[in-house]
Amino acid sequence: MMTMEKAQKIIEAGIVKAKQIGQPMNIAVVDAGANLTAFVRMDGAWLGSIDIAINKAFTAKAFDISTLELGRNSQPKDQFFGINVSNHGRVMIFGGGIPIKLNGQIVGAVGVSGGSGEQDHAVAEAVVAAAS
Repeated sequence: MMTMEKAQKIIEAGIVKAKQIGQPMNIAVVDAGANLTAFVRMDGAWLGSIDIAINKAFTAKAFDISTLELGRNSQPKDQFFGINVSNHGRVMIFGGGIPIKLNGQIVGAVGVSGGSGEQDHAVAEAVVAAAS
């Protein structure tokens, strides 16, 4: 189960990684129902990335797949082409959202936004690693 305390604790790993790469980030964690459980906006992180981080976490949990992988499968002629306009435009199809598993079960997801897709994904991976 993804509690507020657990979410806040694992967000700390994302903050550490974001500081290591020198990129302030917005980091969101949702629970198994895709409900926002914890969020942090680091000093200097883009305001426009707040919703993106939350929506990346939503997407990763709603579809139980990383946003990076979903993006790879949503290109023209691929099976999920056009998925980004579903769910009232909340679906994100670029790196930074990853499901969080505990004991083999998906209990939530993280969404990170504020840097390049590669940077967002790296910070999200740090959060997921801290959860296990």
